[in-house]
Amino acid sequence: MYDSNPYFYGTGRRKKSVARVRVYAGTGKITINDRDIDDYFGLDTLKLIVRQPLVLTGNENKFDIVCRVNGGGVTGQAGAIRHGLSRALLQYDENIRATLKKAGFLTRDPRMKERKKYGLKGARRAPQFSKR
Repeated sequence: MYDSNPYFYGTGRRKKSVARVRVYAGTGKITINDRDIDDYFGLDTLKLIVRQPLVLTGNENKFDIVCRVNGGGVTGQAGAIRHGLSRALLQYDENIRATLKKAGFLTRDPRMKERKKYGLKGARRAPQFSKR
């Protein structure tokens, strides 16, 4: 159904998650990795995070969203979808940039897991000291 229809595209990232978001004209259906949003995310807070850009701009029932997301955990994936959706909505209407920017949806969350260093047990955790 969506193969030949025109769409708006946005790539979103958070932590290790990458989301490729396509926005089609439609009725408000959100599909993530070929599954419905209610099936994909168990927590209501994650569904809320994904829908935030649509609610903020008043486009809840105007678009169908199709996402491909991989990497990271569920919270990171929800944040990545929100970021990608915001970028895709910008292609639809450049006038909503100020609204999305003020809400912080266009900024990529830069926090990532710090790498483990040699000689340490984690990123900063030193081995336990033994006197004898």
